[in-house]
Amino acid sequence: MDILQRLFATPKPIIAMVHFPALPGRPAYDAQGGLAAILARVQHDVQHLQAAGVDGLLFCNEHDLPYSFEVEAEIPATMAFIIGQLREQVHIPFGVNILWDPIATIRLAAATGATFVREVFTGTYESDMGLWSPRGSEAFLVRKNLESQHIAIFNNITPEFAASIAGRSVAERARVAAFFGADALLISGQMAGAAADPEKIREAKEAVSHIPVLANTGASEANIERLLSVADGAIIGTSFKVDGYIWNAVDPERANRLMQRVRALRQETRHKEQ
Repeated sequence: MDILQRLFATPKPIIAMVHFPALPGRPAYDAQGGLAAILARVQHDVQHLQAAGVDGLLFCNEHDLPYSFEVEAEIPATMAFIIGQLREQVHIPFGVNILWDPIATIRLAAATGATFVREVFTGTYESDMGLWSPRGSEAFLVRKNLESQHIAIFNNITPEFAASIAGRSVAERARVAAFFGADALLISGQMAGAAADPEKIREAKEAVSHIPVLANTGASEANIERLLSVADGAIIGTSFKVDGYIWNAVDPERANRLMQRVRALRQETRHKEQ
């Protein structure tokens, strides 16, 4: 069975980002608001995204700028605590992502019951955070040692804020990521909120037709039809936010409107297939 169908029970799922406010120890952390403020924001976003009808959630420490390749222990500890507080309120599949640490991400997924993870697991990159070689082998071993091989790996092969130093094509990177065991591939724009290039999505899909390829950034009400005509799904964050601004809370009206557009596209597809 297709991994997306198994996880989300729908073709071309929409996975909504749940961006945590800055966590303890990070420069933008709100010490006055503390964990209560983090919990309130995450709870607000989870509630309204589920009400809008998204197919999955992806919890991420998006506000922890500048990002680290090996995060401090308080980051996954806080995320696990918050997710645990809200676990009974989450009624759809969810995944986790700790930027940019694949090992911490796997550990958090195992601790919280997440069914998938998003991270960069292959390649070497020149990035705005420095030279970057994700520890993919270690991450896969951690997944094995934690007896968590049911956790699906969504490998971001064109990560934001970075460029492959090898100069390999998207197709080459897709084939390698699939060979090393990725369950799905992600294509990103140059930075968070920037639209993924449909041609890069197409290139990856043609290279690895046996696993899904999703748009990882920049999907919006205006371009969702074009992206889903190529991609096998989309991960959406910024477009669900108040004023379409990444650091704002989820706007219920924007979320509802975008998901109504997605449902209309699905209905059109079903009619064409009949």
